[in-house]
Amino acid sequence: MQAPAYPVQFSVDYPDRDLDRLTTGLRIFTAIPILILLGTVSPSTYGSNSRLLFAGAGGVLFFGPLLMIVFRQKYPRWWYDWNLQLLRFINRVSVYLALMDDRYPATDEDQSVHLDFPYPDVPQDLNRWLPLVKWFLAIPHYVVLFFLGIAAFIALIIVWFAILFTGRYPRDLFTFVEGVIRWQNRVVGYAIVLVTDQYPPFRLGA
Repeated sequence: MQAPAYPVQFSVDYPDRDLDRLTTGLRIFTAIPILILLGTVSPSTYGSNSRLLFAGAGGVLFFGPLLMIVFRQKYPRWWYDWNLQLLRFINRVSVYLALMDDRYPATDEDQSVHLDFPYPDVPQDLNRWLPLVKWFLAIPHYVVLFFLGIAAFIALIIVWFAILFTGRYPRDLFTFVEGVIRWQNRVVGYAIVLVTDQYPPFRLGA
């Protein structure tokens, strides 16, 4: 019996082709310009180590939507649009760093990365008080993601060598890394972006 789809949907198109070995080998250097650009719009971001970092202005909007949900039962559409588009951009950069696509991350195109979550009808879809404790309720996910992040890092080392020698991304490892990033996005959608009250499932799959 198939599990019901979670509101936060994430997937990456598998590159069923030879990947660029040169840019793969130098990925940590080729990614520097896009990381600098990302830093200008998102001093707060999250990475494959599953730690959430919030500092400075900009980045994912959290406190504004939280206050609006609690006191006004609203989620301003422009805040939702900003969070969705920024998270899409962050994920394109993350996928590039994870060697899952050798095309340089675009600032305004989905490319091979697909992330979506519904715009919430706050009075109907969200409990106005739950955003105050979601960060706490998500602690079990933070623990699991910490260990998954370590496993994903080890997998990426193997993938790096595999691409250098064969030009291909092992499909099983691709599915695993994709699942870890999917899990992170579900937790962010629940506890940080606050677009759903549905508790994230403990699974890698869609």
